[in-house]
Amino acid sequence: MGTKRLGILALALAVLPGTTWAQLSDDKVRIGVLTDMSGPYSDNTGAGTVLATQMAIDDFGGKVNGKAIELISADHQNKPDVGASLARKWADTESVDVIVDVVGSAVAFAVQNVAAEKNRVLLNVGSGAADLTGPACTPVSVQWAWDTYSFGGIIGKALVRRGLDTFFFVAVDYAFGQQMERDMTAALEQAGGKRIGGVRHPFGTADFSSYLLQAQASKAKVVALANAGNDTANTVKQGAEFGLRKSGQEFAALVAAREVRAIGLPAAQGIMAPVSWYWDLDDETRVFAKRFHDKRGAMPSEFQAGAYSAVLHYLKAVQAAGTDEAKAVVRKMKELPVGDMYARHARLREDGRMVHDMYLVQAKSPSESRSDWDVLKVLATVPGDEAFRPMAEGGCPLVRKP
Repeated sequence: MGTKRLGILALALAVLPGTTWAQLSDDKVRIGVLTDMSGPYSDNTGAGTVLATQMAIDDFGGKVNGKAIELISADHQNKPDVGASLARKWADTESVDVIVDVVGSAVAFAVQNVAAEKNRVLLNVGSGAADLTGPACTPVSVQWAWDTYSFGGIIGKALVRRGLDTFFFVAVDYAFGQQMERDMTAALEQAGGKRIGGVRHPFGTADFSSYLLQAQASKAKVVALANAGNDTANTVKQGAEFGLRKSGQEFAALVAAREVRAIGLPAAQGIMAPVSWYWDLDDETRVFAKRFHDKRGAMPSEFQAGAYSAVLHYLKAVQAAGTDEAKAVVRKMKELPVGDMYARHARLREDGRMVHDMYLVQAKSPSESRSDWDVLKVLATVPGDEAFRPMAEGGCPLVRKP
């Protein structure tokens, strides 16, 4: 066979659907973790997310179709302009193919725009604004862990069923807090509850006394905290000093193992919250958690475990697609089954929402806790189709009309 015919055959094979010939830009896959390394969300994400991402790379074998996988990371400082600038630099000069985490919804919206512009995959893990897979959805972005719709719906309905039917909101004043308040209000009103007031605070507030006094004066049965990380821990700790729960008010808060440990079980006990994952769910989660703990000295958060899951699924999609071109990889991610120690009964929808089981948990009392990290008990498993917003209601322009 002549040289010309061999060249034509090689070109034809390279573009055949399902080919295993790796068409990787720069002959490698480069993953960038863009996260909060030093701010209020750093304990739940930060260096732990970088570690979880490296664990996913290692567990995948360190290569895709024989090509190297590289990892870099940066601190977006919880500033949308910084996050967008780093994402643009990574795309233009650092050959980054996929950006991971972007905790903080204001940062996530900015980075998602850049990812769409530069045709790079974005794995939203820590960011929770539901509009990321609603009106703002893109063909190159997914939302992996949780969102304001799932949180608001699960906790709002659970509290109203227990007779806690009036809510006063203390919300952080940016996209996440605004959407959390919106989505929880809709859920509790649907369940028969009522929002009777609210107040918003700046991100990274240290003194919540004026906001808590307003919540206390409202006489609402529930003080709903539409904030996260250190903001949530500080609000609950200061609320305990004001005696809110002793006077009959309850918190609805985005708390998981780290927040409960920061608050302390005496003050946190009894608080209910939805989580996407917990280290002590079963043998499989405990094995992963022990591996992580051996490397970092702490149990993984739901977002760190989510980053591991999202990156592993991304790498499987790159391998199956034979390319790291963003739109092709995300299409393949949506085709492939999703299932690991993090994602149960899961699938990745057309709008980029990863649908999986969620869990309603409650902070244990000090007497119930058997060890330092044993702080939550699971009250209920919420199936993904019940937990997450129906795709037809999200407003994502990618969703095909029936």
